[in-house]
Amino acid sequence: MNNGTPGDEDDVGEVIPFRSGDDQGEDARPETPAREPEPGSAAAQAVPEAEVIPLPPRRGRAVRRVGLLSAGLLAGALALGAGGIALLKPYVSPADFEGPGSGAVTVRIVPGSTAEAIGSALADAGVVASARSFVNVTEDRAVSDRLRPGHYRLRKGMAASAALDLLLSPAARIVRRVTLPEGMRVSEVLARLAKQAGLSLEGLRGVDKALVGLPDYANGLEGFLFPATYEIEPGHSPVDVLAAMVERFAAAARHVGLEEQAPKVHLNPLQAVTVASMIQAEGGTDEDYPKIARVIYNRLAKDIPLEIDSTVLYAQNRRTLKVTERDTKVDSAYNTYRHKGLPPGPIANPGEKALMAALNPAEGDWQWFVTTDPAHRITKFTSKESEFVRYREELNKNLRTS
Repeated sequence: MNNGTPGDEDDVGEVIPFRSGDDQGEDARPETPAREPEPGSAAAQAVPEAEVIPLPPRRGRAVRRVGLLSAGLLAGALALGAGGIALLKPYVSPADFEGPGSGAVTVRIVPGSTAEAIGSALADAGVVASARSFVNVTEDRAVSDRLRPGHYRLRKGMAASAALDLLLSPAARIVRRVTLPEGMRVSEVLARLAKQAGLSLEGLRGVDKALVGLPDYANGLEGFLFPATYEIEPGHSPVDVLAAMVERFAAAARHVGLEEQAPKVHLNPLQAVTVASMIQAEGGTDEDYPKIARVIYNRLAKDIPLEIDSTVLYAQNRRTLKVTERDTKVDSAYNTYRHKGLPPGPIANPGEKALMAALNPAEGDWQWFVTTDPAHRITKFTSKESEFVRYREELNKNLRTS
């Protein structure tokens, strides 16, 4: 039956910022260049904006306490006269640079930093003249809850207000965004990460699978690197990146009730992910996914080969819309033309809608489906072999004219 390829990157789901990372180096990394398109059908969802991670609420309280402290100091200083004014000066009129500064320096703001901690980090790096000047301008503008952890490209000798402007600007944050469409294979995911995130391909391939938090039922990474857009900062290691993807899969699995719902369709969790991966690889539209799931279950129930083209292509590590009879004879456990039942494991990394479809198939007696017009994502379903043959002829005609 019909084969598919991962969707266009512009159609991929959410943006996932990493929440942790070590302090390995502070070399500036540029933004990810424009992403090259993937071949094949479009993916299911549009990309929303990147999730913003505000610092904990206690930062705001810390800044307000500074204001109360300053008021108390002011009253005390007035009582003490000239000596008190000298004591108060660093609080009400702290040292501050003028202008936008010069040169370049990278500063890391760790998660949970208070305004004072951020100001101290900036002062230590020579960005601002004093931590107090940064705290004061942050308090005046009431923007402490908009500060995000991460690495920022700043300048030395900046006015505190100019430094705050850059910290609030996405352009100053050093981060690479890597979009992974639904239906990519692990080999494709790792290659893209190496190219767009600057990570070592050898290092990614060599990650100890026991360190990334795979579920107990997983038989490898395939199927468990969740498709999304990930924000990767300096210092993130291959383990960090893959673990974040597996963690995001776990969140999706909980959301759809994977482990609880799989037995209702007579599958274990790994088999459910395997079915979802075939649904995703076969393409089509969101509305087609539950129907593709039903075709798979109908054929399993009749104990006939699934004859899913994407499993044959996975066995050959190929991407194409044209599958020949010779392809269907490849010697592999993943060849669902030669072997009945499900393949040994997932053949791609499915998104949440494919997982949901695997657990909630449509009602119908279909035994075949063909994406007759890949350019327009038109998939047809049938319970009659004669119609299936006609749909294949329609696909071949469209492929010849495309």
